[in-house]
Amino acid sequence: MPLIALTGGIASGKSTIAARLAEHGAVVIDADRIVRDVQAPGSPVLARIAAEFGAEMIQPDGALDRARLGARVFGDAEALGRLNAIVHPAVKAESQRRFAAALAADPAAVVVYDVPLLVEARVDDPWDLIVVADAPASVREDRLVTERGLDRDEARKRIASQVSDERRREIADVLVDTASSLADTLRQTDELWQRLRTEARA
Repeated sequence: MPLIALTGGIASGKSTIAARLAEHGAVVIDADRIVRDVQAPGSPVLARIAAEFGAEMIQPDGALDRARLGARVFGDAEALGRLNAIVHPAVKAESQRRFAAALAADPAAVVVYDVPLLVEARVDDPWDLIVVADAPASVREDRLVTERGLDRDEARKRIASQVSDERRREIADVLVDTASSLADTLRQTDELWQRLRTEARA
């Protein structure tokens, strides 16, 4: 079972690559989905977040107020570090459980872990391949403004809260250039899939 880490900065087109690989038959495990699951109402992780950052981080329905928490930690490296220390271990344990389940279901599967914070949290795990969705910060900033409705200052803050593009490129086995057209991103992703299937059969 090839285990592929797919990462990239915010608005880098990583989700587009993941969706295309899923169309080809990859088992895509979404780290953001796992984060939401481990922070579900009543979870130990959510209780620790409330204890660390205040009860106001919990909405009346018991769910995490993601917007409030995001506003609290983005741009504050110390606060973000405290949040990550709570969330990352739980996410790692759950992702490992899902990798094992995918392998049990199909030993020949290509498993892709779609993980934004690979450099920050999981770079030393035993990946068979690390794929980085790569687009300049200026391109990603424009996408955050035009496609997600953030104001420019908030977009810059979100980008600045992550590791640099240079650091992600350093750990990449494969770079997918997502700065140009959607068609070009999909073409590169199709080529990546062919490589993965060829190597899996070798």
